[in-house]
Amino acid sequence: MDKYTESFYPESYFGGFTQADGTVAFYSRVNALIEPSFVLVDFGCGRGQHAEDEASVRRRLQCFKGRVAKVIGLDVDRAGQTNPTIDEFRKLAPDQEWPIEDKSANLVLCDSVLEHLAAPEFFFEQARRVLVPGGYLCIRTTNVLSYVGIGSRLAPNRLHSALLSRLQGSRKEEDVFPTLYRCNAIRSIRRQMSAHGFRAAVYGHTSEPSYLRFSKLAYTLGVLHQRFAPGAWGLAIFAFGQLAA
Repeated sequence: MDKYTESFYPESYFGGFTQADGTVAFYSRVNALIEPSFVLVDFGCGRGQHAEDEASVRRRLQCFKGRVAKVIGLDVDRAGQTNPTIDEFRKLAPDQEWPIEDKSANLVLCDSVLEHLAAPEFFFEQARRVLVPGGYLCIRTTNVLSYVGIGSRLAPNRLHSALLSRLQGSRKEEDVFPTLYRCNAIRSIRRQMSAHGFRAAVYGHTSEPSYLRFSKLAYTLGVLHQRFAPGAWGLAIFAFGQLAA
């Protein structure tokens, strides 16, 4: 835990996470939905970098393997085969149906992936197809109206790796991907959820300003934003939907 986080969020000393922690907030709600019988689809599972999280509470919240019947990881990158938090890996082919049977999954998880999709509507179509009636869709993604979203859009994709390595020293190059932001506003996600038959709650969330650790002044301004900015300007968007039964 860095000095700025401990200074502005002293509770982080006890457990390694802040009261504003976005990962804890998002995954606590996902955990409230799961049941032991569930088949969970981790869309864009990646190599499972969350298994390296320094905070044990976040590692536990993000690992569903052994707590549900099966975790299926989907990704266009074969690096997903090395993900230790899934039971089975299935490779995605761009612009083709997910390699999952109709009405066979209970929950689709999409964490920090929607911002990379060229055709987000296709994602919602496929989520609806594979989910059983009453199944859940859980999304966390960057808010294009936040300072992170605006900064990312202004910076060319070729510079993202260099910028993130400075802003987030623990971020590895293989975990940085081009961003497109085709469906990264609260209104647009609500529209897609409704159009595809989901009853949904979509809202902004702002965690501690981890991107601003390079400067005490910047971090202080980020803390003020976290505490007082309207939800529409939150750094992340959380979306939870349930398919009509």
